[in-house]
Amino acid sequence: MLKTINISKSFPGVKALNEVNLTFYPSKVNAILGENGAGKSTLLKILTGVYTDYEGEIVLNEKTVRFKNIKDAQKAGIAIIHQELNLIPALNIVENLFLGKEIHNSWGLLDTFKMTQITKDLLHKLELNISPTTLVENLKVGEQQLVEIAKALLADAQVILMDEPTSALSDKEIENLHRIIADLKKEGKTIVYISHKMDELFRIADTYMVMRDGNSIDAGEISQTTEQDLIRKMVGREVLIQKKQVSNNDKNTILSINNLTLSHHILKNQNLLDNISFDLKEGEILGIFGLMGAGRTELLQTIFGVNPAKSKGTVSINNQVVSIKAPKDAIKHGMAFVTEDRKTEGLVLGMNVASNISLTSLPENSLLNEKSEQRLAKEYISALAIKTPSAQQLCVNLSGGNQQKVVLAKWLATSPGILMLDEPTRGIDINAKNEIYEIIKKLAGEGKSIILVSSEIPELLALADRILVMAEGKIKAEFPADEANEDKLLKAAI
Repeated sequence: MLKTINISKSFPGVKALNEVNLTFYPSKVNAILGENGAGKSTLLKILTGVYTDYEGEIVLNEKTVRFKNIKDAQKAGIAIIHQELNLIPALNIVENLFLGKEIHNSWGLLDTFKMTQITKDLLHKLELNISPTTLVENLKVGEQQLVEIAKALLADAQVILMDEPTSALSDKEIENLHRIIADLKKEGKTIVYISHKMDELFRIADTYMVMRDGNSIDAGEISQTTEQDLIRKMVGREVLIQKKQVSNNDKNTILSINNLTLSHHILKNQNLLDNISFDLKEGEILGIFGLMGAGRTELLQTIFGVNPAKSKGTVSINNQVVSIKAPKDAIKHGMAFVTEDRKTEGLVLGMNVASNISLTSLPENSLLNEKSEQRLAKEYISALAIKTPSAQQLCVNLSGGNQQKVVLAKWLATSPGILMLDEPTRGIDINAKNEIYEIIKKLAGEGKSIILVSSEIPELLALADRILVMAEGKIKAEFPADEANEDKLLKAAI
């Protein structure tokens, strides 16, 4: 259905793609694997008409094509589900879906009823039980991801490119997406699938193509290879994730949360968090698992002072009750919060690495004090092995894994005692994940107390000393790491 022949693309000082040759088949899930920075996203941007200045040839359904823009690619039957959400927050779901392809009635007016009905049917197909007129800014990240998927389904494309479509989805939503993909395969669609979740690829993919440093390395049937073999081809060496040694439970209690409650921002007499209580020990990694909507993100936000007007309960640090009415209070008390969405909440993408790292410590490192800012940036670029040409590189040009390291650096610059991590490895490749894991383990070894929220059970089992399971805004279970397994965690979460 689709082939790339000797596709090359260069940016100033960087060859992003070097004679890439890939073949994508209809009625199959064609997986593209590679580290962040391997050239996968650049290739997708060429296939969808974002980048028009490239060398080589695209063959679609046995015809050579060259798209002038995105609409050209859409007309040719190519749709994309973006990893970085491409929605307009101030518009509702219907308006986002039909933007640029509005339906008009015989009077030339917008047929709002018809568009709303089509949207309702798509949301029902995706098992997303929300009103089509809901503003996108009021949706959670996972719900927004499903709206992106609805946009691709609406286009009725022959080739559907999926760039990390499950990175923000719960297990149930992933299962639902896989069901939809199976239906699309039966309809003869060509699915191009990018994911860093190896177990997922072995469940859903038919073929694989490996990219490394802008080159196409290998291709074949996924059933004829192994996870370790693919990782070796992606990285160029073996990558083994070492399980953290469980720490003692007899250390000092650093953080105590007592009866924390958060009322719903819309529904009266309903709570998003309901009487949450737990302790966090010195040097401990406390894992928090739960399905989407369980309240994990809301818990971290509330502890960090994001929801002071709607929350009740006490937060104690080193056995002293503290008042946290805003994030600046939390920072003052030695807390740091790496949010789930690094692009919109973690970084200022248009600023350089040095400026982003110094953001949280501006009083000590004023933007005007360039020497101090550069010294801080140099320290953390070295300590966290951030791959960047220089501290002046804009964060928007870094790979996902390196962007995440800049977010970590920004918070570590405040010298926190308590570090809260919300999905810290979402959307980054296996090698970058392993590097983040090593950083987390090192920080715990230095005595930092860490709360780790993750949807990936293997991640929690590899890193956590204890795991709390949340459902419907409550803590439903607690497991020491050596007693936890996937079955127990899922049962408690459901």
